Amino acid sequence: MTNPEPQPAKSYSIFQLFGQRKMAALALLGFASGLPLFLTERTLQAWMTKSNVDLTTIGLFALVTLPYTLKFLWAPFMDRYVPPILGRRRGWLLITQILLLISIFAMSLHDPTRGLQLLAFNAVLIAFFSASQDIVGDAYRTDVLREREMGAGAAMWVVGYRVALIVTGSFAFIMADRIGWPAVYMALSALMLVGIAADFFAPEPVLRDAPPQSLTDAVVLPFKEFFQRSGFGTGLFILVFIVLYRYADWLAQTMATPFFLQTGFSQTEVGVVVGGIGLAATIVGVLIGGVVIAKIGLNKSLWVVLGVQAITNLMYYMLALQGKSTAMLTSAIVIENLAYGLVTASLLGYLMSVCNKRFSATQFALLSSLAAASRSIIVAPAGKWAEMMGWPTFFLFTIAMALPALVMLPWIAPWSGEAPRGAAEHSGETTD
Repeated sequence: MTNPEPQPAKSYSIFQLFGQRKMAALALLGFASGLPLFLTERTLQAWMTKSNVDLTTIGLFALVTLPYTLKFLWAPFMDRYVPPILGRRRGWLLITQILLLISIFAMSLHDPTRGLQLLAFNAVLIAFFSASQDIVGDAYRTDVLREREMGAGAAMWVVGYRVALIVTGSFAFIMADRIGWPAVYMALSALMLVGIAADFFAPEPVLRDAPPQSLTDAVVLPFKEFFQRSGFGTGLFILVFIVLYRYADWLAQTMATPFFLQTGFSQTEVGVVVGGIGLAATIVGVLIGGVVIAKIGLNKSLWVVLGVQAITNLMYYMLALQGKSTAMLTSAIVIENLAYGLVTASLLGYLMSVCNKRFSATQFALLSSLAAASRSIIVAPAGKWAEMMGWPTFFLFTIAMALPALVMLPWIAPWSGEAPRGAAEHSGETTD
């Protein structure tokens, strides 16, 4: 039996839109998706920085997030095979979240001063299971939303996701000064229970077309359908654009934590400002992003938020010039979190819009893996560049890295267009 939730229209109440069961489920699943990210990035960077690991090594640790870039390789399994409980999407969510709980707990058993190799291996495991959770979580979000719900659905997901980042980027920093990083990782592993509970609460999307009937079909058909729908040349252009769209943003964020600590801020100061103040700014930003998408469409939103990214990096540049300043740090973090909400809601809406529901796990995994390349592979030299350039020049450099995506925007999302190139249809039906 299906649950045909109403299609939001211009007169549709915003409270009815955000008050749907699936919107609450998306917020909880977004939290579960965001929880592991900083555990292999920002919090791990802080742990290594306080353990006197050099900046070049810290920068190279961005490579442990490689599974986020390669996740399209095993995404077809999640389109093709259905777990014995909870359905095609929620069943895989449950499996990956249990594995994450175990691997995050195991992280508490390491010591960066004695075994960086084992620490890196455990971090790769977390990234692999997290990427797998993201595969099916992104597919669930894509499948469960109608076209007009995508802005609101992306907003709810990002709110939950960002709250998780606040927990791991604020609570974790504050508690690390008191109980140490191993105990912090042990405590954070238990929070995966939020996602596990959400699996049983969330409605399962309805798939009207048959899923891939073989693993070969699950691998081949998503690519074939994408390029047939978009055109081969346009399809390739879209893939390059996705890699470059957030490169400037990720380049700065990769080195943000070492920058803050080397500028003279304590772990507690970073945790309080990035967490407490940043949380409110993120919630405002992501909800504004959802409303902006609904009002002006994805095309114009992609233009607007690219400019906002440059402002964020400019604030880091100004902080690098001024030195330790709580007021400047607060301003930079507020603007960063506002931008994060706007940018992420717009990019998620865009990626969902170009995925076919039948192959959404594989197609979204491919697209988001390409986006993750700017957060892992091509930002790996960031630490070395920061050492060579110094912080002020480094952040000016990150601003310049937004130009390639800006040049591509007129073709990808014409300002006067109604929808981005390569958009697909979405019904958003769910089971009871």
